[in-house]
Amino acid sequence: MNILVVEDDRRVADFLERGLRAEGHVVHVARNGPDGLALAQRAHRERQSADPPTVVLLDVMLPGLSGLEVCQSLRAARVGLPILMLTALGTVEDRVAGLRLGADDYLPKPFAFEELLARIDALARRAHSEPQLKAEALQVDDLLLDLTTMRARRGEKPLDMTARELALLELLMRHPGRLFSRERILANVWGTHEDPLTNVVDVYIRRLRSKIDEGQGRALIHTVRGLGYRLE
Repeated sequence: MNILVVEDDRRVADFLERGLRAEGHVVHVARNGPDGLALAQRAHRERQSADPPTVVLLDVMLPGLSGLEVCQSLRAARVGLPILMLTALGTVEDRVAGLRLGADDYLPKPFAFEELLARIDALARRAHSEPQLKAEALQVDDLLLDLTTMRARRGEKPLDMTARELALLELLMRHPGRLFSRERILANVWGTHEDPLTNVVDVYIRRLRSKIDEGQGRALIHTVRGLGYRLE
């Protein structure tokens, strides 16, 4: 089995690499978030249907990009590799944040190596038994989001968006007409229960509006004052 270890602690990374290689696995190591993201994306692109599943062991506290940001970017790009989060942050809130952003399992540090092996095997069996992510697209009016390439366009106009903007857009497009509170958007897109008075949601909604609705004959993103946002 191929295993991607994304861990900045050299001692932990070396321990995992030696132990997993001894078990017969092919191991690749990245020591920061951007390298880990690139490694996982390449593994996803190069994987053939007959290949064994590739499992990602992803530390949360990483330089460059956090493990949560790497996980979210992979899922926004429809990379379906099984992800096991490894972290010293073991609170319920931390686990929920990782799982909501698309992680498949969560193992707090320190952990027993035998338990790690068992969890890797379970993830590999699950990935092998589940069908591959199907190509699909979401459309609301003339707004189209291709979930295979994670590219969006309004009519004939391509929309240049960040991973976070795409995640927010996907959430709204999967439920056209549904009203989302700021708290629900924070939980689904950011995987956090921060103070709902934070303006990060408002900032990203403004960014989506400027890209989707500006210069168009009709607006698709609507605000219900004091309650939240919807797309219809």
